[in-house]
Amino acid sequence: MTRRAPFLALAIALLPAAQAFGDTIPIEVRKTGTCACCVSWMAHLSENGFAPTAQDLSRGQLARFKRDNGVPQGMVSCHTALVGDYVIEGHVPASDIRQLLNERPDAVGLAVPGMPYGSPGMGPQDEREAYDVVLISRDGAAGIFKSYPASD
Repeated sequence: MTRRAPFLALAIALLPAAQAFGDTIPIEVRKTGTCACCVSWMAHLSENGFAPTAQDLSRGQLARFKRDNGVPQGMVSCHTALVGDYVIEGHVPASDIRQLLNERPDAVGLAVPGMPYGSPGMGPQDEREAYDVVLISRDGAAGIFKSYPASD
């Protein structure tokens, strides 16, 4: 057990209370150092009640981090984040992350595979292409958590 584990457990336990009082929610983002859309996604999180911190990794380190945290190859995007007990892969909207944290399903986390245009950090919403936010189950199965239609 690391020295950090008791503090992480306390932070997770206090997460619902912090949300109720409107405090920001810490979220740790792993990305490459050259990815501008990751920074834009982090700005989206900041604007929506999260407190993102970033760690830049090499492509190989990032791929290993994804694999070690249960992200299936077909769900991969450009960045991976940890919040509470969950993994967030790609350009997942902040509102969906909040819903995940409130509902607390037994899952690895959420993913937006690829980099769909118009998802948070990937261009304007009014030019959005259709995309799905996927719930990754602990057994590796994946199902639709929320669908976003293309903008008209």
